[in-house]
Amino acid sequence: QVQLVESGGGSVLAGGPLRLSCTASGNPRSFACMGWFRQVPGKEREGLAAIYFGSGTPYYTDDYTDSQNGRFVISRDNTANTVYLTMDSLKPEDTAMYYCAATSLPSVGGLCRPTSRYTDWGQGTQVTVSA
Repeated sequence: QVQLVESGGGSVLAGGPLRLSCTASGNPRSFACMGWFRQVPGKEREGLAAIYFGSGTPYYTDDYTDSQNGRFVISRDNTANTVYLTMDSLKPEDTAMYYCAATSLPSVGGLCRPTSRYTDWGQGTQVTVSA
């Protein structure tokens, strides 16, 4: 089992940047794939991005261009077991609880996508963007 701890959320003015962090502990095979999600009360959870933790290869949702327009970037520091979500030009509609998640991958052919089935979740970090 993996423990995930998010940090970096807070209140920011529209147009500003924010970087979220998610540090994993446990068996590294259990966080071979990690993702970022967000959820607004009353709405379904939205997948934002995923990353192969070993290679650092990122993937974004199919509507990445439309919804985030390149404003969100996922990255990782494998020496610190940490995944980041760097957000720029934030908008009030980006206000949400942001979660990171992790899952293992098969040794062959495993896909790491925002739509993958994640087995472990963090507690979330709130992001509030004011106009």
